[in-house]
Amino acid sequence: MNHEAQYGYGLWSLVFINSAIFIIFAFSFTKPKTSRDWRSFGAFSGFIVALFTEMYGIPLSIYLLLPWLSARVPGIDFLTHDAGHLPEMIFGWRGNPHWGPFHIASNIMIFGGFLMLSAAWRVLYQAQQRHELATTGLYARMRHPQYVGFALIMLGFLLQWPTILTLAMFPVLVWMYVRLAKAEEREALREFGQEYESYRKRTPAFLPHFVPRDRSAPHPH
Repeated sequence: MNHEAQYGYGLWSLVFINSAIFIIFAFSFTKPKTSRDWRSFGAFSGFIVALFTEMYGIPLSIYLLLPWLSARVPGIDFLTHDAGHLPEMIFGWRGNPHWGPFHIASNIMIFGGFLMLSAAWRVLYQAQQRHELATTGLYARMRHPQYVGFALIMLGFLLQWPTILTLAMFPVLVWMYVRLAKAEEREALREFGQEYESYRKRTPAFLPHFVPRDRSAPHPH
């Protein structure tokens, strides 16, 4: 078999095109304005570039893990593109990896994350135009749906194409988003006072209440 014909990397045009598509999508859904917006968007963009660089450019993680991978799953050329879908390879999926369970779950998470960004931005933009607190739509379920959307997209990509660098970046970026969320809350408290305090008490920060609370039910003593 001709290894050169099977080598799935060094495709720098695909690195650029795919990075640009997802970064532009994220920009169109979030439209960053403040320095905080740009920090969160920039961190997400860095994650995307690092991901596609290894997906199509230089498979650094596969080079580093190749001895272990070859021993764990013998008989697979891990320098082909399809074999770069490591969860499918490691857990024994031998069909087209794009139809594997991890890849399908990944696509659902990525698509869902972008839907969250889009839906949250519309609510937030309308509230900002009216100089009001955003408390409807996804903001009625959680206080920071945009950051949850970014995390969901990154988690989806990790499930599809994990790399050492992006796995290391993910917890750092989540920590950064938590810090940015806390900074936003301090500003909202200064601007909206008791209104925001009441909203914060009844609405979780990141993990939503899927079943609305029954406010008429008696409180336990």
